[in-house]
Amino acid sequence: MEQRKLRFALFGNIYQTKKSASIQKVLSTLASYDAELLVDMEFYYFLKDNQRIDVNASGTFTDDDFDADFVISMGGDGTFLKAASRVRDKCIPILGVNMGRLGFLADISPNDIERTLEALYHDDFAIESRALIQVTTDGEPFEGFNCALNDVAILKRDTASMISIRANINGQYLNTYQADGLVISSPTGSTAYSLSNGGPIIVPGTKVFSMTAVAPHSLNVRPIVLPDSAVIELDVESRSHNFLVAIDGRSEKCKEGTKITLRRAPYDVKVVKRAEHRYFDTLREKMMWGADTR
Repeated sequence: MEQRKLRFALFGNIYQTKKSASIQKVLSTLASYDAELLVDMEFYYFLKDNQRIDVNASGTFTDDDFDADFVISMGGDGTFLKAASRVRDKCIPILGVNMGRLGFLADISPNDIERTLEALYHDDFAIESRALIQVTTDGEPFEGFNCALNDVAILKRDTASMISIRANINGQYLNTYQADGLVISSPTGSTAYSLSNGGPIIVPGTKVFSMTAVAPHSLNVRPIVLPDSAVIELDVESRSHNFLVAIDGRSEKCKEGTKITLRRAPYDVKVVKRAEHRYFDTLREKMMWGADTR
């Protein structure tokens, strides 16, 4: 039976300089399948010039100027988020190869890459759809990608005093948060910044977003979970007359008085998972969730 031809687009972390053996393993496995390989230009020159790796790629690309059957992200969850921001609405499934510690998004170790690619060629894998949070403003549009796979954080700037965030849900007034910020998280991002501020862990595939205050002035403000069909409108007041909006960690400065609207994006990010993958296993391993350390 003739093997089908697959095209892969490769993204990677250019700050992980001691991972060349793992990268070689991924490249040689792709070559053994005679896969067509496109490489993000910055990563390509990092591999070629910095790592002295001979990359047998059929081309390079910048921005979102590529098409492929699968995207491979080599790094941690941060690299995965960047890859997702370049895939955008192409709906290309993303495979996260973790070059460091176990991640939630990048959860395939380089040692498993041969088995994982074999599974791809035999259609023995699952694809999870992950909701994105889309950010729009009534002022200047955001530079770059305006959707978050993890979270959107409204934050005070540097040493500024706390900000005031008036929140409306579907046109109904919810609360005015006096806080250092507010994190609006998808289920994917619930184990990231939101969790460190006391937000709930939300299992992927659950159709909700959470809103969690960062260092709120009032102790009786609690995280709230909303259906992901909700439209969240935020008006921010700040003594410094500006504030930050961070979309998956990429922050932009906004002027006071800018109305920010958040809603579920019209498309999802597709994440490749091995057939035997178990989310709760990752939760226990990564978070030591429920571990008794006495």
